[in-house]
Amino acid sequence: MMKPAKNTICLWYDGTAEDAARFYAKTFPDSSIDAVHRAPGDYPSGKQGDVLTVEFTVLGIPCLGLNGGPAFKHSEAFSFQVCTEDQEETDRYWNAIVGNGGQESDCGWCKDKWGLSWQITPRVLTEAFTGADRAAAKRAFDAMMQMKKIDVAAIEAAQRG
Repeated sequence: MMKPAKNTICLWYDGTAEDAARFYAKTFPDSSIDAVHRAPGDYPSGKQGDVLTVEFTVLGIPCLGLNGGPAFKHSEAFSFQVCTEDQEETDRYWNAIVGNGGQESDCGWCKDKWGLSWQITPRVLTEAFTGADRAAAKRAFDAMMQMKKIDVAAIEAAQRG
């Protein structure tokens, strides 16, 4: 048995932790399902033998999916921020999440079909915001504020002015 990570992100699902983990494992590199644990007895949102927890890794980050029932929902207060290298990678992740029952939001944010928020953030956007040229940063920021999925070419053009 593997030694558990010292710090693991626990994500609450309503019976769908395994489905979510399988989607993340097939969508993102350095992602996997590491273990599926079944309940040793009945619990408030399930029965003995149901999937209780799923240990999985998303982009190298250890997570635990807990099938805790309908009491708690995901919110934008927690999100995975995925740094992408180019438009192709940005499109691939965005389209996978949105195209699998998710929904678009603003400024590079989207939600997967389980309600978990993702920021699909091209590296060029972060570099624009943090660069020494504050006027270029403001132009890139203003351009981003008009977008749902980030358009790398438009951010680069805004930076140039």
